[in-house]
Amino acid sequence: MDERDHVATALREIQAGETISYRSAAGLQDVTAANDIPFGHKIAVTNIEAGDDVRKYGEIIGRAVTPIAIGQHVHVHNIEGIRGRGDLGAKGTN
Repeated sequence: MDERDHVATALREIQAGETISYRSAAGLQDVTAANDIPFGHKIAVTNIEAGDDVRKYGEIIGRAVTPIAIGQHVHVHNIEGIRGRGDLGAKGTN
């Protein structure tokens, strides 16, 4: 993971209330899932404000459309894609 990442990817199904570990630049970290997280989906490892860019593996993967708390499922219900959208420039350029 990149030190700027907001999310981690679930390598298996995660049940709400389950605590999982992930490795970041700061070392081994724990996060408790607030929702069920399907395999391959993302879990927030930091609080994300509405309008913030969301990073995974150091790359911006979208923009939060609602506030997302640590441990919440991150997917199309709370982020929007911004790649290839001429109407959405980099943050701060709209």
